[in-house]
This record gives sequence, C-alpha cells and structure tokens, in this order.
Amino acid sequence: MARVPWIGLAALIGMFVIPHLPSWIFEGPRTIKHWPRRHVCGVCGAPWTAGHTCPPADPIARPLRGELRRLRPPAGQRGVVQGSSRRQVLGRGR
Repeated sequence: MARVPWIGLAALIGMFVIPHLPSWIFEGPRTIKHWPRRHVCGVCGAPWTAGHTCPPADPIARPLRGELRRLRPPAGQRGVVQGSSRRQVLGRGR
C-alpha cells in the first residue's frame, strides 16, 4: 500500500483555508517600539555634544613599542618585482 503524503495534503488544504481566516490572526503586536540611535564618543563613550572633548588619557599607561622594517628586494632586482617574488611581497605566496 502506498504511503499518504500528509505534508502535501496539509499544504494543499492550507492554500484554500488560509485566505478565509480572519486577518487579526496574522497581525503582529499593535505597539511599535522605536529605538533612536544614540550618538556617543568613540573614544570615551560619553554622550556626544557639539563641543565634546575627551578627558586626558591615563598618564601611567606605557607607550606602545614596536619596530618597523622595510623589506628590500635582492640587489639584482632593485625596482623590479617579478613572478613569484611579487606574490610573496603581496602576501599571496604559497
């Protein structure tokens, strides 16, 4: 005996029954909530005003330390980057 496709039958019945149901069933809540955007300073998080200035930073904080180095191509290829070395410089090397 063949199995009855109950899901398909329920969908078919629903297509003809749903238009005849009252509209209040499909309406959402009657109140609409609005959340206005808050403008705040990105540094200190204080409410934004026209003449806002952030308070001075903590003087105890240590300065950042780092070292920058320039990558130089080999002596024979100065000014010209070709093939695989170009992919390595651009970060696409394998």
